[in-house]
Amino acid sequence: MRITQGCFSFLPDLDDAQITAQVEYILGRDWAVSLEYTDDPHPRNTYWEMWGNPMFDLRDAKGVMMELDECRKAHPEAYIRVQAFDDTRGFETVMMSFIVNRPAEEPAFHMQRTDHVGRSQKYGWEAR
Repeated sequence: MRITQGCFSFLPDLDDAQITAQVEYILGRDWAVSLEYTDDPHPRNTYWEMWGNPMFDLRDAKGVMMELDECRKAHPEAYIRVQAFDDTRGFETVMMSFIVNRPAEEPAFHMQRTDHVGRSQKYGWEAR
């Protein structure tokens, strides 16, 4: 099962040239870039590990790609995503997020439905 989170999640994986084009788009809008990684891609896990500091003053996509290469070397079997932040209002708002690295084998999740009081139902997730 393929984890689908963020922009482009239903498309085939982006290659480095396509990632570079997206980073250039991000930088062209004066958004800041950060890289994050995790081995737990559960949809409710919003706290991924940050790779280095956010790149607020960066103006060249090559810098992001160099950091991405280093992150891939350090965490080859992790999910890695690019985040774009708009900080023009004095606080950071995520404008764009997409996965740029996946492990060779992805975990699968199953939604578990159980009957509850009356006719109501409860839902939960379990990893497979």
